[in-house]
Amino acid sequence: MTGGAFCIICGAEPPLSSDRMCETCLRERTVLSMIPERIQQDRCAKCSSYEVKGRWSKMSEDDISDMRVRENLVLEERALGASISFSSQIIDDRTIRLEVDVSGIIEGYEFSDSHSTLLQTSNAVCPSCTRKAGDYFEATVQLRSAGRKLDAQELADLRSTLDELIESMESNPMFFVTKEGPVPGGWDLQLGSKSLARSWGRNLVKSFGGSVKESSTVVGMNDGVEVTRLTLSYRKPAYAIGDVVKHKKSLWLVSNWQKDGPILRRIDRFERSGATWRDMESSSVVCSKSEQHVIQVLNRDSSAAEFMDPSDYKVTTVALPYDDDGEAGELRIAFIDGGWLALPVSDRSGGK
Repeated sequence: MTGGAFCIICGAEPPLSSDRMCETCLRERTVLSMIPERIQQDRCAKCSSYEVKGRWSKMSEDDISDMRVRENLVLEERALGASISFSSQIIDDRTIRLEVDVSGIIEGYEFSDSHSTLLQTSNAVCPSCTRKAGDYFEATVQLRSAGRKLDAQELADLRSTLDELIESMESNPMFFVTKEGPVPGGWDLQLGSKSLARSWGRNLVKSFGGSVKESSTVVGMNDGVEVTRLTLSYRKPAYAIGDVVKHKKSLWLVSNWQKDGPILRRIDRFERSGATWRDMESSSVVCSKSEQHVIQVLNRDSSAAEFMDPSDYKVTTVALPYDDDGEAGELRIAFIDGGWLALPVSDRSGGK
């Protein structure tokens, strides 16, 4: 047909692509995807983290292979609905063969191709491990308690929150522990980041109460700017939420934490009071939450309940708490001054 459209390569009649080629010529001159025959990556020889766009992360071999394929695979700009799959074959500790299959639509035609590439890994040392090896640290955190020595379980509970915090935060090569160990009365840690130390301090106060004090020491100069190290001292209260304490000659239940001190609830009547950490220095724990018991009520009247004494399994009577509803089948009791005392129902601070 004179003057009609035709393929600019072979002269074939329509249908034609947007650049006026027939399907055959389009396929001959179009490549759906390209990927290098070799892909190089760095892995830390000490912690096995991989370098990814300037940052270091721990990843499985499948995840890092998938990421490297997507980083290095180049698709034809007109491709639509691309589908990418791959399989891997481990050749040795530093080499993985990747078989990559790609499909997609170009100019309404289905294209597919396959590639074989080698993912080769070189040993390196990440910034975090470099600093650890050089005993680098920016902050010292001191774990202590007010007026007593922290026991092993308390230290384990406090220390575990650091691992949980690091796990929950965005990955940062400075979030590491250089050195840690016991000291008289507590535990000291050297951390690679001041911001991590401060975040942990806030977390400790929120979870366990207590207070944090900070001080800084100048350790050198860098380009005219002072280089400082932070010392953060955390002091855990001698009591915990749920403990019964003697405060100003009365018995109180530690109900919650606030910034300046604990919130207390009186045992014998409905009364709530805030106290400062300094106010509580003269207080003493008369029954910790771990020493308390939840008992089943066997019988009750308007003022007392019978239960089986957990110490000798004899039926014993205890006075009901002031807020008893007359129906509760359980009571929390504490052994104080030689006898059992039922704690207020609303003050059980965390259940059983």
